[in-house]
Amino acid sequence: MNDRPAPGRRLRPGRRPANRPRKGPEPEVPTVDTDGVPEASQVPPLRPAVPLRAREQTGPSAVVRPWSLREQARRMVAGKGPPTLPFPGSRFLSSLSAEEERSVLDLVLRAGEAMVATGAPVGDATAEMLRMADGLGVKNLSVDITFISVTATIDRDDDPVTKVRVISTRTSDYSRLTDISRLIAEITRKQLSINEAHERLTEILTAPHPYRRAVVTGALGMMAASVAVLLGGGWAVALLAASTTMVIDRVQRFLRHRGLPYLFQQVVGSGIATLVAVVLLWGQNTWGWDRSILPPSLVVASGIVVLLAGLALVGSAEDAIAGFPLTAAARTFEVGLYTVGIVAGIGIVLEVGRQFGVPLSIGEAGAGVHVHPLLFIGAGAAIAAAWAVASYTRIRTVGLVALVAGVASAAYAGVTALGVSPSENQFGAATAAFSAALAIGLLAGVLSERVRVPTMVISVCAVTPFLPGLTIYRAMYNIVDTGFILEGLDLLVRAGSIGLALAAGVTLGEYLATPLTSEADKWQKRMMARARGSRI
Repeated sequence: MNDRPAPGRRLRPGRRPANRPRKGPEPEVPTVDTDGVPEASQVPPLRPAVPLRAREQTGPSAVVRPWSLREQARRMVAGKGPPTLPFPGSRFLSSLSAEEERSVLDLVLRAGEAMVATGAPVGDATAEMLRMADGLGVKNLSVDITFISVTATIDRDDDPVTKVRVISTRTSDYSRLTDISRLIAEITRKQLSINEAHERLTEILTAPHPYRRAVVTGALGMMAASVAVLLGGGWAVALLAASTTMVIDRVQRFLRHRGLPYLFQQVVGSGIATLVAVVLLWGQNTWGWDRSILPPSLVVASGIVVLLAGLALVGSAEDAIAGFPLTAAARTFEVGLYTVGIVAGIGIVLEVGRQFGVPLSIGEAGAGVHVHPLLFIGAGAAIAAAWAVASYTRIRTVGLVALVAGVASAAYAGVTALGVSPSENQFGAATAAFSAALAIGLLAGVLSERVRVPTMVISVCAVTPFLPGLTIYRAMYNIVDTGFILEGLDLLVRAGSIGLALAAGVTLGEYLATPLTSEADKWQKRMMARARGSRI
């Protein structure tokens, strides 16, 4: 717009056009001394900043107006701090060469694959892989673990490096898992180079088992005998349960080497245990054997507990709680499928026995039987120790597992003493199992760091005595023999609730034990933050 006055119109002296800015006094140019710094007397004083929302104009006649209602509401509602969820920031590039980073990536993937294959939860395996990479100088590593594969990526400026390894083996090998965890601890303390770490990992993965296979079979037999004693059986039941379980182990091993899927191995194993019970029922009916000496239900329940012990029940629950829903869903489906195999084997043999006229009956054995507390605690410790040996846990850790299981058995007995029996008291079997599992999780979380053993090695072995083998057998008996389908389904739901209570108790106990141990590192904190779920 032109600032000249319109024709025929004059401006009075001292007036300015409406659109021309008001001119103030010419600023004085400060003189500069010899050092190039203005003299202090000539530096104009600083004027405080005046918020535009509060002052319409400046000067001696400035009018200060209060905040408007809209502005006050905005200031009351608007957030002031940073986002509640920190998002990934910039890259942390390492000082290693591309070849060294690829070597680290290969080492991390090999270790992660071995940990998941030997039974480690996904959250623990992820934290250990990140910790290993950080100890070797790689900061910018991303890890993704699924049920069948492990993927890791190093994000580089020039060319990101990604490698994948497929998990083709699943086993319970806790000695190898413990050695890998100790190797990662040494790497974190900067005690090994990349080449030395590769050599150590190769030695761990190729080392022989600490026990022969015959020792494992004997440990499983001892485990079944201890389960029979835990359920109230005598020496005869314990001996027969041990013999049956050892036969099941050898038959399953034979079928495994012939390539039979594990689902059908579970069907065959539970079928053999139930077949022994049917033969006992037939002998009791034909020859008048004393049923109180050899209760068939205890033989079946002992074999079922051994079959259930190999399932990743606790690991699947830990994956779900730690924020890995896909892997947890796959593991849960696997546990459910193999449990269905056990149920199917029991049902098939019971139905065949009924067709041959065998009077099926589970009797009263195991129901309402009160075992002396000391015998109950000793049997629980023996079951956990036997499964630890069957899982190739080294002998110096077996004693610790037995101690934790004994304390958990005492907690279970204490909760049970508040009522009549685990199936009838006001707390219920699930509550008693949860109390025992909570004690296991607490002790495992506190002791694992001191003895340098992963928590899941202690917790999975110690939780074995409380698996619901007898409940599953009774459920199938009600469905097949008596026709009480609703009662059978109710027992199956009860068995499932016991399994969930065990998994939840172990996981919660490990979480509560965290403040009692040393402060978690950044990788553990990252996994714990993921377990908190979505935040706003």
